[in-house]
Amino acid sequence: MHKLLSSLSLAAVLALAPALHAQDTTTEPTNDEPAAEAEGTTPLAEGLSMGEEDGPLPAEPYVKAEHGDWKLQCFPVDEGEEPCQLYQLLKDEVGTDVAEVAIFRLPSGGQAVAGATVTVPLETLLTAQLTIAVDGGKGKRYPFSFCSPVGCYARIGFTADDIAAFKRGAKATVTLVPAPAPDQTVDLEMSLLGFSAAFDASTVIEN
Repeated sequence: MHKLLSSLSLAAVLALAPALHAQDTTTEPTNDEPAAEAEGTTPLAEGLSMGEEDGPLPAEPYVKAEHGDWKLQCFPVDEGEEPCQLYQLLKDEVGTDVAEVAIFRLPSGGQAVAGATVTVPLETLLTAQLTIAVDGGKGKRYPFSFCSPVGCYARIGFTADDIAAFKRGAKATVTLVPAPAPDQTVDLEMSLLGFSAAFDASTVIEN
């Protein structure tokens, strides 16, 4: 699952919906509304792409450095500083890839100093939410935001205290509940080895 596939976004579907609705509600011209003079002069439906010049696709992220068990994942840009985030692939006790964690710094001034996206399998019980605990301490529970064909996503905000706990901790436990077995939990170890160096090397991501 660590090489995520692209999926059709909900925004694209919603953007196309008005155009489809416009086509469905087209009426026949009346005497007061003359029809188009010739084929090919009918206005194009709104919301349809007219294409663009062929060129390179947006560059995929790459691993710029590794700090302990964390990778510094960066996104190439034409100008300015590359946005970089922390990344770790979480495995179960037999070594199977289960979840992905990406953590990024946020602009100062807000309650959250960092954000994270946690990607989990589709067969996760979403109502049970996701729990993160550091070194066996009391955990925090976070809701899931949405799902796509490749998994479900929790979009998380971390406070300064949360980040401080990660920096001084040895490991965190990410707990999920599988939908086929709601009476059980899946506990994934998220190593904190190298977290401090990786977090300090990451950049502030505005969007």
